[in-house]
Amino acid sequence: MSPTPHPWPEHLSRMVRIQTEPKYTGIWHCIRDIYRQERVRGFYRGLSLPVCTVSLVSSVSFGTYHHCLAHICKFRYGSTEAKPTKADVTLSGCASGLVRVFLTSPTEVAKVRLQTQTQEQQRRPSASGPSASSPVWAVPGPKYRGPLHCLTTVAREEGLQGLYKGSSALLLREGHSFATYFLSYAVLCEWLTPAGHSQPDVLGVLVAGGCAGVLAWAVATPMDVIKSRLQADGQGHRRYRGLLHCVVTSVREEGLRVLFRGLAVNCCRAFPVNMAVFVTYEAVLRLTRGLLT
Repeated sequence: MSPTPHPWPEHLSRMVRIQTEPKYTGIWHCIRDIYRQERVRGFYRGLSLPVCTVSLVSSVSFGTYHHCLAHICKFRYGSTEAKPTKADVTLSGCASGLVRVFLTSPTEVAKVRLQTQTQEQQRRPSASGPSASSPVWAVPGPKYRGPLHCLTTVAREEGLQGLYKGSSALLLREGHSFATYFLSYAVLCEWLTPAGHSQPDVLGVLVAGGCAGVLAWAVATPMDVIKSRLQADGQGHRRYRGLLHCVVTSVREEGLRVLFRGLAVNCCRAFPVNMAVFVTYEAVLRLTRGLLT
């Protein structure tokens, strides 16, 4: 929620907090609160690991889609150059999303934990105080000191399964959203291709890519909210017993609109990002074909 670079970069701290913390009434409330408490660095908390892995994940995702589609065309029509049907594109897109889950789940857990760990440090009296009448107050720091420390801590305290917490929601998010992502792009490209041409021009690719990103986030956001809540639930007292319990509890307490928290921001950023993503994707494909011919 989230086909990118990651077709939908989900990195800024405010998005995870809007989805996991009911106290925020909107995006501006969240921005003001984060800036007041943590200044500019608060908006980029937990980003180092996703930034380091985004190229690898994107390459695997788009590579899986391209190769899966080629194999389907060869199996069904006898040639990798045959025109795929919408069902072929949907299946290949879904496969690319499912493959991503195994790579992104640990980094998603680290990102969510780092962004949602409490910044309100609780004070407690130190045992080394000089006297009972004038205790020294110790201020403990945050539980996780960075992404690698977060991953090792989660693995030690919750086992390997802790690194894949919320993966059921992530599977549902990535599978149908990537299917929507690539299918909508293919359909829009077909509509925007001028008569007598086999492919749209650069403007057509830009529009198709931007719209595909928006549509993908529209279907991804509900499971993205649930995924973030499940992954953040490992801190302190656990509220949710599983995916279904998280959905029911969230909707009962905050209404159906909770499943669409952050949708407007997701869509606004998805359009320009995916314009660039697909222009780059098409340029790389054409360059590869030129080198191979």
